[in-house]
Amino acid sequence: MVKLLVREKESIQDAVRRFRKLVERSGIKKEMRRREYYEKPSEISRRAKIRAERRNKRARILAAKNS
Repeated sequence: MVKLLVREKESIQDAVRRFRKLVERSGIKKEMRRREYYEKPSEISRRAKIRAERRNKRARILAAKNS
């Protein structure tokens, strides 16, 4: 849960800007988008596998570049 205490003499626009940053950093927007639609467990694992393959490929390329 994100809590925002409005500072003394702080404008509403500044408070809203700080609130948006807090929400973004906490991952609430990302979580909302992820839960917006039901996703089958097979789709979740498929996306995780693809992410892992990309991560490993990137690591191999960087390791080869640094050698």
